[in-house]
Amino acid sequence: MSLPISFRAAAASFSLALALGACQSNSKPEAADGAGSAAAGAGAAALSDGTWRGVLTAQGQEIPFLFDVAQTGGKPTVTLRNGEERLTLDEITTAGDSTTIRLGVFDAALVVRADGADKLKGAWVKYDAKEPYRVTFRATKGAEPLFPVMADRKILSFDGTWKVTFKGDDGETYPAVGVFKQDGQNITGTFLTSTGDYRYLAGQVDGNELKLSTFDGSHGFLFTGKNPNETDTNATSISGHFYSGKSGHETWTAVKDPNAKLPDANSLTGMKPGQKKLDFKFPSIYEGGSISPADPKYKGKVVIIQILGSWCPNCMDETNFLAPWYEKNKSRGVEIIGLGYERTPDQTLASQKLLKMKQRMNVGYDLAVAGIADKDAAAKSLPQLQSVLAFPTTIFLDKKGEVRKIHTGFSGPGTGKYYQEEIADFNKTVDMLLKE
Repeated sequence: MSLPISFRAAAASFSLALALGACQSNSKPEAADGAGSAAAGAGAAALSDGTWRGVLTAQGQEIPFLFDVAQTGGKPTVTLRNGEERLTLDEITTAGDSTTIRLGVFDAALVVRADGADKLKGAWVKYDAKEPYRVTFRATKGAEPLFPVMADRKILSFDGTWKVTFKGDDGETYPAVGVFKQDGQNITGTFLTSTGDYRYLAGQVDGNELKLSTFDGSHGFLFTGKNPNETDTNATSISGHFYSGKSGHETWTAVKDPNAKLPDANSLTGMKPGQKKLDFKFPSIYEGGSISPADPKYKGKVVIIQILGSWCPNCMDETNFLAPWYEKNKSRGVEIIGLGYERTPDQTLASQKLLKMKQRMNVGYDLAVAGIADKDAAAKSLPQLQSVLAFPTTIFLDKKGEVRKIHTGFSGPGTGKYYQEEIADFNKTVDMLLKE
């Protein structure tokens, strides 16, 4: 993703402005709605062990997700569950009866308090949004389906690959590929777009309708869809809605198509005419340092440039691949430079966000602060490029420092075979450049 809502609408849900703006400096945890002055520790005690069903309420919709609470060393740990994905949250603090659960590498939190026995209430808060960003949150203990279903209804099959078109409220459209795997009334899958994928989705089928959701700390997504013909056994078309967080909304339509595919991610952007090399020098996340592809460290090596942001879940997926890959392959004569575009113009704050990501994700390659989280701003900071269409974008430099390939977006592990194809293409490109 970049942000997958096509980079146009994705940021509407992220920060009420597409492609993201400057970060607010109000990074202190907020109190949950109605937080009182109960004795310290009451909030943490409300997080009792077990599986919980959380619900975000926005745009008149409920976005459900499951999470597990367990005690680790006498302290609560929360694990978000999105399909096969498990995201562990261990930065949990309590003040009075209010508990703040920091959401991984993202500058966001769930701020909650007890609301009766085995219930929580509070808000999902984004601290780096351009404007105040709070979404009402409630949770109930006890494993439940994400979405209630009627057991006696006929169940259509939505299993398979779909050719999808999303349409924003502004009338603009963009293509996608939907991949769903259904087991009875349970369904998982994702949507791939040219700027990234919508990551791990899970939900239920109820008759001729499906509902899918996800919450990874930065995204809260709800997809609803319906096959128009209730007499069908296998769905052949779908129409529905896509709700993203506080304000993002699109409609979508789909037709069953096992051969559905997107434009080649290696052909969506390139270098400007006459340009062969990137010429930049950005400050390192460490005070006083700088990073440039012309530095002696990179001379004669294959260099991979990762355009990313610590706020970007698709960038998180790519970094989860690149970090261990780099440790295994750096001895072959390959380096990676991560160019961070953050939601703040403050270089110190941006460095702190990227350093937190580096530490939590065990990133061993170099990271620089390159600018603000906006695709047009990113393109201006790298004037040799035609454009920057997505976060992440991956640029491959040969041993001469010349750009040989630009890959837009990243198909993460939630896409199954498409992720495997992505990794195979990545390795093939690096192997080819190393042999030259």
